[in-house]
Amino acid sequence: MTSDNRPGRRLFCFGLGYSATALADALLAEGWTAAGTARTEEACAALRARGIDAHRYAPDHPLADTAAALAGATHLLNSVPPDADGDPVLRDCGATIAARADLAWVGYLSTTGVYGDRGGGWVDEDSARDPSGERGARRVAAEDAWLGLWRESNLPIHLFRLAGIYGPGRNALRTVRDGRARRLIKPGQVFSRIHLADIVATLRASIARPAPGRAYNLCDDEAAPPQDVIAYACTLLGIAPPPEEAFDADRLSPMGRSFYADNKRVRNDRIKAELGVVLAYPDYRQGLQALFDSKSSAS
Repeated sequence: MTSDNRPGRRLFCFGLGYSATALADALLAEGWTAAGTARTEEACAALRARGIDAHRYAPDHPLADTAAALAGATHLLNSVPPDADGDPVLRDCGATIAARADLAWVGYLSTTGVYGDRGGGWVDEDSARDPSGERGARRVAAEDAWLGLWRESNLPIHLFRLAGIYGPGRNALRTVRDGRARRLIKPGQVFSRIHLADIVATLRASIARPAPGRAYNLCDDEAAPPQDVIAYACTLLGIAPPPEEAFDADRLSPMGRSFYADNKRVRNDRIKAELGVVLAYPDYRQGLQALFDSKSSAS
């Protein structure tokens, strides 16, 4: 995989969360500069300490000067989720972004939830978007709004539909260690996943090979039942897995119910064929094993 490492590259991320910050860190290590937004001043201070020019941006705290914040940015990533009124970044900053005809690449982090429930069947990027709940419907609307900038303003928009994200500090090993693990058994239920390192690798590959208007599924090669992932984490840790529990939607939070409402297997052929991505962690076993072997407190 190649990387766009020319002088003067600057990434701006709306929403410097788990995935976006990992991308920023990777590019900083290659000589880029990075900037973006966080919801609190404390988060901004932590990001500045690692070399990222952070600006506070939250529903109750708009950017003081969007044009100044975006000055010098050559690449832009949005990871802020949509709300009931649409995509907040486009609502608050869309006009300024649309005027930036010099942007070389723009990415929007979406979710495989746009495909809805397929009863365990396969989907790819050409599958119809048919979300099963409000959160998925909001993502579809946000994708369409960002693609509108591509069509209307010729901005190089790329969509990235992420499966369940795991990596350092956010994984089944940590869930088990923290005593939060459950093995809910819903027959036939599977989920697709993606390791943080493979998210970063795919975004970097897209930056190196822009294809405006394209959508990409970001997932590993093996959709798997969630109880199997917990059991494997317990095996690595050398402890007994929690008991199996029959799935009962009434005992779950609204977020948990929406999570289990969708059952599908997601294909990732496009990131391999078009972007040349070679997954570092093609299944959850390899990903968890690497996290376990790291012996890091963040694993």
